[in-house]
Amino acid sequence: MKEAIIATPVPESRRLTFLPETFTPRMMMRAEGLIYHQASMLSKQYGGGLWEFYTLSNGGRYAAPVRPEQFAVRVDGNGYDGIVSADAFGIIVTLFVFGALAFIDDETLREMYSDHYQQLRAFAVEHAERGAILAAID
Repeated sequence: MKEAIIATPVPESRRLTFLPETFTPRMMMRAEGLIYHQASMLSKQYGGGLWEFYTLSNGGRYAAPVRPEQFAVRVDGNGYDGIVSADAFGIIVTLFVFGALAFIDDETLREMYSDHYQQLRAFAVEHAERGAILAAID
């Protein structure tokens, strides 16, 4: 039997290390901007705010906004339109960002972001809102 993938919030004392560890120090500012930009592209409700960071027991990572509790999401590229929790929204946003970064012109980073994408997608498949997440990223 396969073990469930567990998400653990990053403690306050480790928040400043999340972005450089996830995206590398060189890419962390670009990645942070991509997260916020992607969030605003996917939901008109998104207007900034605090994000929670998570590590996954399979080595993956993601970020999710704290408020509001739900987001109306629209993905023009595939026609998805629905309402998801802030957690699912964060997973969707982070998957889009890892997906975009997987095309970077640096083989080492490309592999790292591809791995992060696959690790987060594996968690998404187990998530209570898996249908919405997978439809949004399809």
